[in-house]
Amino acid sequence: MKTLALYIIAAAAEIGGCFAFWAWWRLDKSALWLLPGVGLLILFAGALALVEQAAAGRTFAAYGGIYILASLAWLWGIEGVRPVLTDWAGAGLCLTGVVVILLGAPKG
Repeated sequence: MKTLALYIIAAAAEIGGCFAFWAWWRLDKSALWLLPGVGLLILFAGALALVEQAAAGRTFAAYGGIYILASLAWLWGIEGVRPVLTDWAGAGLCLTGVVVILLGAPKG
C-alpha cells in the first residue's frame, strides 16, 4: 500500500508540474506558473525515490502504468474531456503490466 500511495503522489505531482509548464507555454499563462511546477516536479522525483525497490528502472516502469491512469483522470476531471473506450483499454493493459512487474520483482 505504501508503494501505491507513493505512486499516486508521484503521478499527481508530475502531472500537476508538467501542466504548469503546459499552461505557461501553451496557454499563455504567467511565468509564475513555473514556480509551483518546479516544486511539484521535485515532489514527484522525491516520491519515486522513496519507493522500496532495489532497481530504479523497475520502479519507473511500474510507475508508468499508474501515471497513465492518473493522466486519464486529469484529462476527465481537470480538462473536462471524457476518456474514450480505447483510453480505458490502454490504461487497463498498462495496469496489468504494473501488476506483473511488481509481483514478479525479486525480493530483497
